[in-house]
Amino acid sequence: MRILVVEDDKDISTLIAFHLKANGFETDIASNGRDAIEKLRTGNYALALLDILIPEVSGIAVLKYIRTESPHPDLPVIIASALTEEAEIIASLELGADDYITKPFSPKILVARVRSVIRRGEHRRIAGAVRTEKGIFMDPGTRKCTVLDVPVVLTATEFDMLLALIREGGRVLTRTEIIEKIKGNDYPVTERSIDVQIAALRKKLGKMGYAIKTVWGIGYRYAEEEE
Repeated sequence: MRILVVEDDKDISTLIAFHLKANGFETDIASNGRDAIEKLRTGNYALALLDILIPEVSGIAVLKYIRTESPHPDLPVIIASALTEEAEIIASLELGADDYITKPFSPKILVARVRSVIRRGEHRRIAGAVRTEKGIFMDPGTRKCTVLDVPVVLTATEFDMLLALIREGGRVLTRTEIIEKIKGNDYPVTERSIDVQIAALRKKLGKMGYAIKTVWGIGYRYAEEEE
């Protein structure tokens, strides 16, 4: 598996590449955002490890490119950044990052996160498509979502959140359970960010947004019956 490491600090990128190679991964290195986008256009990667504060084109812009314009919009992405503010972390996750790790980090933890994110991506692709009675269709393999055959563009997190709620068949999921189902344990995202993403998801679903029910004091569930 080949990993794209987007990092402008040569010492850090060399260290990351060394540990990834020691654990069976091949690596390409991009030292700026423009180079990263060019490599993403032409290369086939299992994951992108992306710093935010990089020259020419920011890491956030590269993430947006991956999710909206690249040949592989479902590419797993881990943000590795010195920015530790909650707002920066939430913004990255809401734009579709699969994980966020803050610098300085342990190389062993980084490799474990890389393996975990790739594994989750493989599980998503293997899991079958779902279609609800009122016309929401979701295909984890292609990461496509339609409502009454009209395409709906979702971020990676929104897609996984909606899919998790639908697959629970009406069971209530707490905010913590939603985080664990789509991201795993010990993930750096607040319960408040779940509320923000649910609101965005409802808006994108249009007339079907009502199907994501709020269960006050507990969490959310998916049910297509009117209440």
